[in-house]
Amino acid sequence: MSSEKTTAAGTVGILGKLLAFLAVSAVVGALAAGLLTPAVAVTGAAVNGSQSMFNSLPADLTVTPPGQVTKILAADGSQIASLFTENRTDVQLSQIAPVMRNAIVSVEDYRFYEHGGLDPIGILRALATNASGGHQGASTLTQQYVTNVLNENLVAQGQGDSVVLNGDKTTGDKLREMKLALGLEKQMSKDQILQGYLNIVPFSGNAYGIQAASQYFFSENASQLTLPQAALLAGLVNGPSYYDPVAHADRAVSRRNLVLGTMLQHGYIKQKEYDDAVKAPLTLALKAPHQGCAYASQAEYFCNFVENQILNDPAYGATTDDRRNLLERGGLTIKTTLDPRLQGPAQAQVDSTTGANPDKWGSSLVTVQPGTGKVVAMAQNSRFLPGHGSGFESDYNFNVDASDANGNPLGGVGGMQPGSTMKPVTLTAWLGEGKSPEQIVDASRRVYPLGYPWKSTCGPVIGAYDSAQVGEGADKDLQNDEDGYYQPMSVRRGIYLSINTATFASAAGLNDFCDIQRAADALGMHDGAGKGAKLSMNTLGSLLGSYNVSPLTMANAFATFASNGTYCTPVSIAEVDDRQGKKIGGQAQDCKANAISPEAAKEATNVLQDVLAKGSGQLIPQKLSVPAAAKTGTNQFNNQTWVVGYTKGLATASFFGDPFNGSDAHPGQHVWVNGVFYEAIDGAYIAGPQWVQYMQKAQAFYDHGDFAPPTPPQQNNQPRQTQLSTQNQPPVTTNPVQPTKPAKGRG
Repeated sequence: MSSEKTTAAGTVGILGKLLAFLAVSAVVGALAAGLLTPAVAVTGAAVNGSQSMFNSLPADLTVTPPGQVTKILAADGSQIASLFTENRTDVQLSQIAPVMRNAIVSVEDYRFYEHGGLDPIGILRALATNASGGHQGASTLTQQYVTNVLNENLVAQGQGDSVVLNGDKTTGDKLREMKLALGLEKQMSKDQILQGYLNIVPFSGNAYGIQAASQYFFSENASQLTLPQAALLAGLVNGPSYYDPVAHADRAVSRRNLVLGTMLQHGYIKQKEYDDAVKAPLTLALKAPHQGCAYASQAEYFCNFVENQILNDPAYGATTDDRRNLLERGGLTIKTTLDPRLQGPAQAQVDSTTGANPDKWGSSLVTVQPGTGKVVAMAQNSRFLPGHGSGFESDYNFNVDASDANGNPLGGVGGMQPGSTMKPVTLTAWLGEGKSPEQIVDASRRVYPLGYPWKSTCGPVIGAYDSAQVGEGADKDLQNDEDGYYQPMSVRRGIYLSINTATFASAAGLNDFCDIQRAADALGMHDGAGKGAKLSMNTLGSLLGSYNVSPLTMANAFATFASNGTYCTPVSIAEVDDRQGKKIGGQAQDCKANAISPEAAKEATNVLQDVLAKGSGQLIPQKLSVPAAAKTGTNQFNNQTWVVGYTKGLATASFFGDPFNGSDAHPGQHVWVNGVFYEAIDGAYIAGPQWVQYMQKAQAFYDHGDFAPPTPPQQNNQPRQTQLSTQNQPPVTTNPVQPTKPAKGRG
């Protein structure tokens, strides 16, 4: 073989001679015009102009890495989904079967290892063929690689519409590619060029590069290709659509056999190998690539959540388009926190909760690991695409904030009314002030009129309950879900029985009503709109869960109780690596110890354990076999119902209802769900069993030991009050304001 360095200079000289030859002989289709296609006769001046143009063209090619497949992985390394605009996975030349390398060289450029980027013999042969009325090309593999690189560069810059097809190229286009081919041969070895070519060239609209083509047509890696398979793929690059073996099997086989003939002719195979290969039947094992989270192998909505975390993060690009380009072309490896051991049971559970589901009820589960913030499972009973599951299709993620979409139609539904699962926020404020859960409050009180003297240092408290003031803007007297509980009781009993009037009496007994807001903030509570939207706790209705909050927010708040007061921001992305395997991002754990006092967290857990042992959670038919704490919740129309609960190692929000509409348009009353009739759905009835059955399968993989017990009152440095007198509430000046009508908090 000749050295490319010595042949390159000679090729330049030959090119000039060929241009002169064309002018003298007046052969139409000058070399500068493409070497192949007849046109008008050129003059010596034109040739001189072409030579001048050639000399002025750039010789260095900027090789932008072609678009690669991005992989989203679960915590155990299993693949969740792939994202791409071009299905391509680069491989080293050593990972490509020798028969494939030989096949492509033999049919596309058998003098590849002998020329310096342009093939003078090939050019003369093409000129003679075309002058006699035939058609033959003269582009070397190096020139073809240059063409593909230039096209990929345009696509990477968002200028795919500017790609010029071979038949439309100008003289300048052809000369530029020739000059770049000559320059490239000085920068790269032959094997590097061949590797780059085989990784960039399209074999099909479904497969770019040899690895993707091998996977698509034969379900094999490029290293495992047989001789007939390699010959077939080598034949495709000349016309991927025309020779498509799926649509045009006869053409594909004919082209394959032509390639085998060139391999025999140029000594790459022996006669027997040729004879056996041309007799081989066309055997495909198609493995169609699926792009996007809708085709995820598991956790499609978690996948989309992760995708949007990247699109919303400026660390991955200045604009959304930049970030999307990186995501879909960058060949990233995104390692997530998802635990398939939990995801499988979670998905199976939400699917079985609603069954055939003709009324389009939604069910979902989302789990966070306390003390880390890792989102380890996220499931819902709908699917992105028809025919993929329950028959309930939705573009929206039930578990996350509305802002978890960035110009993407697939995003969070924006939360639902959590009902009484919000009551532990008031409990947290109460315990944070050093008050005892055994303290008695006046749960008989139902009237909190306009101008009520709430003790608030951070602004007026909005809302009022007084049937006598309805005409002035107040709501009717405060109601419990059931009669018989309008009586003094302990704060503990008020929580585990989910008594609205007890929660309000606790709020009235706080030293500062604003401690409820502080507790909500410390627990990471925020409005379901997301993007930092504050959940305003100075509105009375918010004490009973009247404002939308996402299940992920609820699960993560309860995880703070499980971790003895340590709040962690939810994280879903452990690490992001670029195509070379270099770490370029990820979400670091962001935890704050003592976000709420450890003592308050332990006390809250102790109270919430009673919910399952002797409170509203007793209505859940099954019991968890390990220590657990939880709170039920139901909105006033019984169509958004919850259980949010936790073990020591897992916190899960379980939702059942209409995720889109918490109004009376789709009430959860007098309805059939999965073959069972419900007079009125309660959090314990459907969301409860869903939570227990899932957690029973999930809890074994994480810490499920005993919770840390609260410090006995006599050993706690903070004094405990024993009883709150309803006659001893010091007046505080607050501005009377118009109330907003809250949802009725229920168990």
